[in-house]
Amino acid sequence: MKKYILLLILLVSLSGYAQQQTINNYKYVLIPEKYSFLRESNQYGLNSLTKSLMEEKGFTAYFDNSDVPKELAGNRCNALNAEIVQKKGLFVTNLTLILKDCQGNIIFKSKEGKSREKEFEISYTMALRDAYTSLNDVPYAYNGTVNTPAQQAVTIPATAPVMAPAPAPAPAETKDAAGTLYAQPTPNGYQLIDTTPKKVLTLFKTSVPEYFIADNGSSHGIVLKKNGEWYFEYYKDDKLLAEKLLIKF
Repeated sequence: MKKYILLLILLVSLSGYAQQQTINNYKYVLIPEKYSFLRESNQYGLNSLTKSLMEEKGFTAYFDNSDVPKELAGNRCNALNAEIVQKKGLFVTNLTLILKDCQGNIIFKSKEGKSREKEFEISYTMALRDAYTSLNDVPYAYNGTVNTPAQQAVTIPATAPVMAPAPAPAPAETKDAAGTLYAQPTPNGYQLIDTTPKKVLTLFKTSVPEYFIADNGSSHGIVLKKNGEWYFEYYKDDKLLAEKLLIKF
């Protein structure tokens, strides 16, 4: 029961984020090195093309695993995250460009770009450029906004009883990482494999960035990032355990 309470606290504590839905609030865009529907990083040059198109619009764009300015490294909410979604079709390539904030809220969604070219590289390129024409119709000029996750507002009636402070987080017994794990995308998250290769953990996406519901076959818990490092936290015999993970996405 404790493990579900811990998961609920982690998710709810970061909820309630809201802001004006406009691309003008953002100076930066982060581009993934690999899209989930493709097998290789920057396959068909699609990720590089996305970066070039974002820069053409006026954004400062970076790949999400590259070095970024201090103002962005210290607050990833100052950047939009670019995604390309593919809809499978017969003899046609369908791509949609989506820009999300750090909480996963959609700030911009393009039309469905299409191409009927037979050669994959040409078809993907044309479909993405077609989708991008939707962004051409949206004026963009960064307005200097600094984006931070908003705290959920709670109104307490004057007659409300004084509540006891929330209990401190449970201390966890931490284990060192056993070795590097490699993340393979799945429809709902990732599977982490070792060098054998053998599946070690299954991660399921949540609405909170860098928080995953996790299952290693015998234990259920969460995988989260703390101080720049990944941990798998779960309960065993009513004891909170944390295993440090070295994950290569």
